[in-house]
Amino acid sequence: MASDQQLLDYVLRLADSDLILAQRLGEWVGHGPVLEEDIALTNVGLDLLGQARLWFAYAGEIEAREVGSSGVGRSEDEFAFMREGGGFRNLLLAEQPNGNYADTTARQFYFDVWHELLLRNLAVSRDRRIAEIAAKALKEVMYHAERSADWVIRLGDGTELSHTRMQSGIDDLWMYTGEMFAADDTDLALAAEGVAADVGALLPAWRDRVAAVLDLATLTMPSAAWMQRGGKQGVHSEHLGHLLAEMQSLQRAHPGAQW
Repeated sequence: MASDQQLLDYVLRLADSDLILAQRLGEWVGHGPVLEEDIALTNVGLDLLGQARLWFAYAGEIEAREVGSSGVGRSEDEFAFMREGGGFRNLLLAEQPNGNYADTTARQFYFDVWHELLLRNLAVSRDRRIAEIAAKALKEVMYHAERSADWVIRLGDGTELSHTRMQSGIDDLWMYTGEMFAADDTDLALAAEGVAADVGALLPAWRDRVAAVLDLATLTMPSAAWMQRGGKQGVHSEHLGHLLAEMQSLQRAHPGAQW
């Protein structure tokens, strides 16, 4: 039987991936290629931030349950701003730098397709809270996946320069996609109870959807088999440390500060 600690770790993986990717997208505010896209990408980031808050709130409930009726779990702000890098469980893909707009598009596309497939599965989870949050988030993520696929096609089948940059983004970020489908003991224990998704089973549908979009974009699907892993276990790239130093600066300097 899966433990509350495994459930907490799983929910934090969902929350942290949303939060860290939202922070990355926030770096584009005011710098998008056109005003409409600047606003659209900002809204995607805000959607992910809102989803992260829901997951963090549930994580706090699980944590309180672990320590008993007299315990109090951490707040959303404490989860986001008062943990060290090794305490984060986000996918490595989410923390990768924005690069140029094609790089950001490739990262978002890979994540969005996986995210939609994952949430469709979690929407029928035996854990009522997970199912509720997933069903709510899915409505937003379906749009995210449609939007990012459209931009992959526009850039891939655009000018010679946009095609080259889009292909580079697709190639460079490919090594971070395998982690999305790599199950560890936490994934397996919760999936066996119908609480979590069988992430390995999502891979065929993800590859089919990615391949179809890349074909329309006149791009080549990478074939490299070696993948980076570790984010779900708290092993991250140096990029996360820089991101957290900026994101957490106010709370670190003035713990408990509020607007």
